[in-house]
Amino acid sequence: MGDVGNAVHGIDSGWMHSPEVERARELRNNMTKVEWFVWSRLRGRKVGGYKFRRQVPIGPYFADFACLAARFVVEVDGEGHDADRDARKTALLEARGYRVYRVNVQEVDESIDDVMDSIYDALTSWNPSPHPAAPAALPTSPHGGEVNRPGGQSSAETLISSW
Repeated sequence: MGDVGNAVHGIDSGWMHSPEVERARELRNNMTKVEWFVWSRLRGRKVGGYKFRRQVPIGPYFADFACLAARFVVEVDGEGHDADRDARKTALLEARGYRVYRVNVQEVDESIDDVMDSIYDALTSWNPSPHPAAPAALPTSPHGGEVNRPGGQSSAETLISSW
């Protein structure tokens, strides 16, 4: 009977998410205390109006925090991080046009405000010659929906506010 109820509500109980989506969910549900602390300060467009997502799959890796519109990744490095693996991850992300900013757990523990200021500074300091893999303009939504723009306005909000 449970399947009948799901069918009525349009839920296909046989559909599964990709392994990347499942792993990202697992990582989001098991973030460290320090990652939660950083996330609490990045979420909700609190850093310059930029939208961040957490545990974003990019290639074979998962970025701790990513602002897709700015192609900017924040990685929180703790005791369990492998320097060689981190270097490979950074190289792949940079090859795909992302700027990678690494933060040590100890820095977060000592002063989250200084860490957030340095993230903002790194995020807003654009390289005058864009990376060839980086998009020329901010992404647009085919439905006129939410687009990550500094200041937090979507393309629809920009149209509405200009009337």
